[in-house]
Amino acid sequence: MENYTKYRLKSNDELVSLLEGKDNLFIIACNKCFKEFETIDEPECGEFEKLAAEQGKTVTGSARVDFLCNKTQTEKQLQDMIPEGTENVIVISCGLGIQTVADLAGKPVYAASNSLNYTGYHGMALTKRKCDACAQCYLNITGGICPIVDCSKSLVNGQCGGAKNGKCEVDGSKDCAWEKIYQRLAKQGRLEEFLNQPVQLRDYSKVDYKYVSSYVKSIRENRLDGYYGGVHPSERKELTEHLALKRFPDPEVVVIPLSMHAGAPANPIVQVGDTVQVGQKIGEAAGFISSPVHSSVSGTVIAIENHGHATRGECLSVVIRSDGKNTLHDSVKPHGDLDSLTPDEIVEIIREAGIVGMGGAGFPTSVKLKPAKPVDTILLNGCECEPLLTADHRVMLEYADDVIFGLQAMLKATGAEKGIIVIEDNKPDAIELMKEKTAGYENIEVSAAKTKYPQGAEKMLIKRTLKRQVPQGGLPADVGCVVGNISTTKAIADAILRGMPLVERVVTVTGERLKNPGNFIVKIGTSTKELIDYCGGVTGDDVTFKAGGPMMGFDLSDLDVPIMKGSNGIIAIDTDHTIEQPCIKCGRCMDVCPMELSPLYFAKFADEQNWQGMKEKNVMDCIECRCCEYICSSKIPLVSKIKAGKTAVRGMK
Repeated sequence: MENYTKYRLKSNDELVSLLEGKDNLFIIACNKCFKEFETIDEPECGEFEKLAAEQGKTVTGSARVDFLCNKTQTEKQLQDMIPEGTENVIVISCGLGIQTVADLAGKPVYAASNSLNYTGYHGMALTKRKCDACAQCYLNITGGICPIVDCSKSLVNGQCGGAKNGKCEVDGSKDCAWEKIYQRLAKQGRLEEFLNQPVQLRDYSKVDYKYVSSYVKSIRENRLDGYYGGVHPSERKELTEHLALKRFPDPEVVVIPLSMHAGAPANPIVQVGDTVQVGQKIGEAAGFISSPVHSSVSGTVIAIENHGHATRGECLSVVIRSDGKNTLHDSVKPHGDLDSLTPDEIVEIIREAGIVGMGGAGFPTSVKLKPAKPVDTILLNGCECEPLLTADHRVMLEYADDVIFGLQAMLKATGAEKGIIVIEDNKPDAIELMKEKTAGYENIEVSAAKTKYPQGAEKMLIKRTLKRQVPQGGLPADVGCVVGNISTTKAIADAILRGMPLVERVVTVTGERLKNPGNFIVKIGTSTKELIDYCGGVTGDDVTFKAGGPMMGFDLSDLDVPIMKGSNGIIAIDTDHTIEQPCIKCGRCMDVCPMELSPLYFAKFADEQNWQGMKEKNVMDCIECRCCEYICSSKIPLVSKIKAGKTAVRGMK
């Protein structure tokens, strides 16, 4: 098979013929996947501009765009790119890029690249438009619409005459490709030229285009479903999704970090030697973005010291030896029903209970429920899209009434009119149960979302469910909504109905290397090592432990770290010994980034310590979902490079 990773300009004779009768040219060259990843001018573009000048043509401008075939990205860049006075657009790219520009430019588009105008084996582009890699491109003839792909019969010399009301007779869901071609050519004043051209004959020996077409179709099927990007990693939820919750044995000692939330760490308000009880406040919030911390056991404070922390290395923690009695503190009392509570009282109960986002982010829930702008919708994230983890799934199945009560509390606190519980369709039992439980509520509905990672990221969830786009640097409240986690919502019910602050949570302990996986109700401060040992330890050597899931979890080099408010899972998986290779510029990271960023630049700029470049490429918008790293053919540790860039950007003046 021909090498389809590079292309070249057409011959001078072909280009001279192409330019005949055309002037006022704007040139667009694709930078990537078939060219080296360089920041200098691409030679083919310069060569073409030189040839155009020799032919006395006026060049109105030129642009070099990364991955022209990525329509979402290219459309943004083309809006103000083509100058007034441009009559023709010349594209130096594969056929996917040509089709994309032809759809967007609103002017005649011509390809200047190689002698066959080869269109490319670039299935990784994953765009709506596609190329069958026939190596006999007709796009210059047909106005940038591919008759091989768009025509059900792949006719190359005009329509068959079987179209009915503009629809193909073979596939009634498709518009007739040739009617579209005729309309575009007529609009551009090129129809007569087409009708007078010689008959085209296809050479089927060029490439196995049917194989390529099948390949491209198979990986594009779910490309733009719900939101841009995303991946479909192996879920492996079957290890624990069927296992009911079990209460983990009470630990003899708990280590409770004073930083388990976004913002300032809590200040300790107990001393070594103090006796404490379950639910007693042991750390006071240190600011508006902070959260109080409570004891998960009754017993004696034996130390207040720095201790290992799953995500921050170490932090100040309160160490308590349990007396085994689980005596409740006097403050643990029910707060009545929702009807008797005002919105401000609900928010204050949640604040005093130390409730934070339990999906991992740890943002104080009381702050989230007092948005600066009015909201009309509360979205509950029941997707749990991270592979292996099933904690929220089990909470929905076993505490459905509490979840619904917590959602009602959130609705009242914010004044939102509607609550939507969004659950991925790989949890049909939870969808069925929640629909049954909410049937009598006019302001609550259940939405089944097609499984795709990172569906649970709040910006993706909002776009998928409400078709609203959170602005760059914005918050969900900017588009009228608040997003909550399932376990967080259950904790709200505990705080109001039972007066119990956040002192325990559900944790999935799982992984292919763990002997006896399970879902456990665990006291905050329990040692991770105790959970692993309780589950029988691991099989074999060379195991990686993570706090969280395989995509966004944190590697644990030391298991002597406590379970925290955001600890939704502990996993034991095979160690990945893949060695990083140089970037091959395939563009796949751009295609899967749900935030529509360009991760390959982050890798390049991080290696160069070009922090300004990372800032200009909007590295701070990255949600660190690891889709780019998951799909990377070169196994580049993109997220660690992105984190380094974010740290550097935060330090810039």
